[in-house]
Amino acid sequence: MEVVAGCYEQVLFGFAVHPEPEASGSHERKWTPVADFTHHAHTASLSAVAVNSRFVVTGSKDETIHIYDMKKKVDHGALVHHNGTITCLKFYGNRHLISGAEDGLICVWDAKKWECLKSIKAHKTWNLVEGRSAFIKNIKQNAHIVEWSPRGEKYVVVILNKIDIYRLDTASVSGTITNAKRVSSVTFLSESVLAVAGDEEVVRFFDCDSLTCLSEFKAHENRVKDVFSFETPEHHVIVTASSDGFIKMWKLEEDKKVSPSLLCEVNTNARLTCLGVWLDTVTDTKESLPPAAAPPPVSKEERSKSSNKESGDAVQEEEGQPKADRKKCGVSGDSSKTAQGSSLVSAKKRKTVEMLEKKKKKKKKIGTVS
Repeated sequence: MEVVAGCYEQVLFGFAVHPEPEASGSHERKWTPVADFTHHAHTASLSAVAVNSRFVVTGSKDETIHIYDMKKKVDHGALVHHNGTITCLKFYGNRHLISGAEDGLICVWDAKKWECLKSIKAHKTWNLVEGRSAFIKNIKQNAHIVEWSPRGEKYVVVILNKIDIYRLDTASVSGTITNAKRVSSVTFLSESVLAVAGDEEVVRFFDCDSLTCLSEFKAHENRVKDVFSFETPEHHVIVTASSDGFIKMWKLEEDKKVSPSLLCEVNTNARLTCLGVWLDTVTDTKESLPPAAAPPPVSKEERSKSSNKESGDAVQEEEGQPKADRKKCGVSGDSSKTAQGSSLVSAKKRKTVEMLEKKKKKKKKIGTVS
């Protein structure tokens, strides 16, 4: 697994976490974070991170979204559709990325071709199948966080230090949780338990049904900026990032009234803003199979031409960097290969190449007959 975190200093950190073998006579495995890469692609502070089974994407105040291929450890390109700070990024499965920004747009991206499929003007709620408004709820104040529960039966809306819990079946507030300080991040640990972090050093677990605080623990020496939760076969883990520069991983107990225990920590010496965890899972069988009708191979000449152009208005290769930097991009791993985003070929281009090859074959046949 790899923990990734962004900061005010415009850098994305990557730490590979290795659970070590159990010590003799101990039932606990020690986790060790090892610095894997630092990447300075943005020109302003990072504001959002999202992960799926292959990619990590980052959003920034520089109005761009950068894509990193975690399998190959290369920069995959940039998305440049928004005209405002990127405020949120979420993958829906492995095929779609949803981005929001201060320009009032929500964009739905194809996470294979990295094309913008839909650009929707805020602020409404949509049926994403048809791209139409599906439901509108007036919350009367500006919310800065909206988070859905794992099964989608409820969602929370955060306004400063107040967390309103909405039930989907009634479309009404079922209860309100009030945190001590302004809330900076929330994540569901289960359908009914919510982890809450804010402008303070503690993290609290709330029961969304009884609206009571189950437990709280001091996670950092400064305010907690982001919280991320995931499960392994052995543990349910929560990860926290703070302005104090530390990333910490905690093992959750089944009883959420019991405070979690620290698995590992690492000091980045930076003011962290956002984080995510990339799990190196086996690629889905369907994704690994070649397409039924694969396009003809693209010639070196055509590939060279296409690498100098952007693919649609979605993927844009880093400009202003020397070629050597484009290959390495500050990311460790197989840095000798060019970033994938610079060699994407559009469907239209492939059809053109295919037609040209057919014409060449036809001309050869005609020449033979004569």
